[in-house]
Amino acid sequence: MAATMTGEQPGPRQTRRGPVRVLLDRFGHLFRELSKFATVGGIAFLIDFALFNYLTTVRGVEQVTAKTISTVIAATVAFVGNRFWTWRHRQRSNPAREYALFFFFNAVGLGIAVACLAISRYGLGSIWPAVFQTQLADNIASFVVGTGLGTLFRFWSYRRFVFVEAGTRTVPQVKHDRDHGA
Repeated sequence: MAATMTGEQPGPRQTRRGPVRVLLDRFGHLFRELSKFATVGGIAFLIDFALFNYLTTVRGVEQVTAKTISTVIAATVAFVGNRFWTWRHRQRSNPAREYALFFFFNAVGLGIAVACLAISRYGLGSIWPAVFQTQLADNIASFVVGTGLGTLFRFWSYRRFVFVEAGTRTVPQVKHDRDHGA
């Protein structure tokens, strides 16, 4: 009876959820995926970074070639980590399809990183060689700018096209309307 006198409804008491709790309830799965993706990417990044610098400084390999080699090796590590940890809860489709798409999107990500490196080293470097044709400038262009932009693209593309949710269509079906000449 006391509950009705104070204006409260009888039954279990409902508490208001704070804005952080609401966001976690709504986007928690995305946050967990992003955290795992970042961990796998961090390991792949360290491999990429160490191998690139080893190839350029110790072995004398040209920068763009070294970046290509280091990225391919790091991408292989990232594929295994993402398939079997980040998105292990997602339905497995054809492994060859996943692998091919993963490396296709990595090639685009590699293109982004290599383009950033090439613009810095050869574009800006032709204007200011003392600044942009240095190991520091190569690392910033490749690993900070290039990897940052490439990572955003990779997360979106892996989630959308490679490691898809069950029931997600990966390629839209094309319908031909024969009556209208299409």
